[in-house]
Amino acid sequence: MLYDEGQINFMISVKETVYIETSILGYLTARSTENLIVAANIKITQDWWSIRRSSFVLYTSEIVEDEAARGYSAIAEQRLNLIKSLTFLDLTEEAIELAREFLQQSNLPPKASNDALHMALAAVYGLDYLLTWNCKHMANAQIQKKLSQISFDLGYKLPFICTPYELMGFDS
Repeated sequence: MLYDEGQINFMISVKETVYIETSILGYLTARSTENLIVAANIKITQDWWSIRRSSFVLYTSEIVEDEAARGYSAIAEQRLNLIKSLTFLDLTEEAIELAREFLQQSNLPPKASNDALHMALAAVYGLDYLLTWNCKHMANAQIQKKLSQISFDLGYKLPFICTPYELMGFDS
């Protein structure tokens, strides 16, 4: 199939989509630490935010907003300011139902209900990536394998769930 110049320009200009989960905001506003792993995660998150975020269309949700508003008020305000420029996804009945299926058919614990909603929203809206530092319930290969199958069985595609390190890109 041959494409005309307008179609090629459109395909090139379409940016991939990323759901920004609450832990990303936490690392962006985190205080310095002596813990080398946490310090490295803070740095890579800040680098991704300053260098790579403009390469993507960023989304979030009211769930992230609610979670970001918790805790020390000055830091919560910083987190809330960060998401003002993001597009908010509406919490749909489809996303709620998919999150229920994630919880019922996988080994996600009930306390991970918001995590299930984050992943379900990203899947229902057809986003490319979900960016997180939650490696226990989200950026976890074994859990993603099961959730990917659940999503597929219900007519959705689970986005790539990854950390900023994995979505940093590379120089050619």
